[in-house]
Amino acid sequence: MTFELILFFILAAVSVAAAIAMLVTDNSVYSALFLILNFSVIAVFYIMLSAPFIAMAQVTVYAGAIMVLFLFVIMLLGGDLIKKPSTFRWQPPLAVFLSVTVLTLFVFILISGADFSPPPSMPLETGIGGPKEIGMELFNNYLVPFEVTSILLLVAMVGAILLTRTEKINTGGESTRK
Repeated sequence: MTFELILFFILAAVSVAAAIAMLVTDNSVYSALFLILNFSVIAVFYIMLSAPFIAMAQVTVYAGAIMVLFLFVIMLLGGDLIKKPSTFRWQPPLAVFLSVTVLTLFVFILISGADFSPPPSMPLETGIGGPKEIGMELFNNYLVPFEVTSILLLVAMVGAILLTRTEKINTGGESTRK
């Protein structure tokens, strides 16, 4: 086994463990933190696939911006504890059956001596998929959708500010906005 394969299996185990912990934890803040860990491991997978730009976009967009938004919503709404929904009686046995089936298939594939070496790949063309090329493509061929998206995000920001704005009433009878 090569170093990359061993690293892949370790990272895969961390990713699956973080996903399971995210689902079974009662605290929603911990659940969001486990999701950040899962996103970070996926970014490492992208680095292993020689896609550093996608890895940094994964960390910046998902593990950074979206998870900060999730944590703000959790904190603002006070969702510290997730209320467990009532489960149907058939769900736990079905979950155990499916888990055992997937584990059995996994063990069977490992025992069968399958070749896990990566397939021969074509050499990558240089100059494709880098930050410069993506930026040139965005601003040359997709300028209008890019600008429409930025205006839409600006409108959403202004709407969020207006929705959260509160009025404060002075004792003199006039109202002021905060």
